[in-house]
Amino acid sequence: MPPPDAPEPAPIGLLASQVSRAVVQVWHEYTGRGPTRARTTITDELVVVLMGDTLLKAERNLAGGGRSAEVLSMRRAFQETMKEDLVAAVEKLTRRKVVAFMSHNHIEPDLAAEVFVLESRVIPRQT
Repeated sequence: MPPPDAPEPAPIGLLASQVSRAVVQVWHEYTGRGPTRARTTITDELVVVLMGDTLLKAERNLAGGGRSAEVLSMRRAFQETMKEDLVAAVEKLTRRKVVAFMSHNHIEPDLAAEVFVLESRVIPRQT
């Protein structure tokens, strides 16, 4: 969590672009190849990165041979392994704590989504 006097994150459009690049870079570091398309949407407490063309050649071949379940299982393992680095990248860029991370893949079309739930900025009411 950044200190209270940390500067505000970049404007939303720039921030979304920075998050997309960071997430693609983490994917590249872990798999040897990053997605070729990524788009990030940011709302008050949610960051969603939708990526396309994520599958490795070997994964496409497995899926084409009827082994989609194995590919999706392997992808879940990749994403669980990448979780710490993905969360750290989003926290650094947004300057907010990620309280939940969810990830999912789809074979056809070849898409993946990384979902980050940010800690609320709403100050709780005192009773």
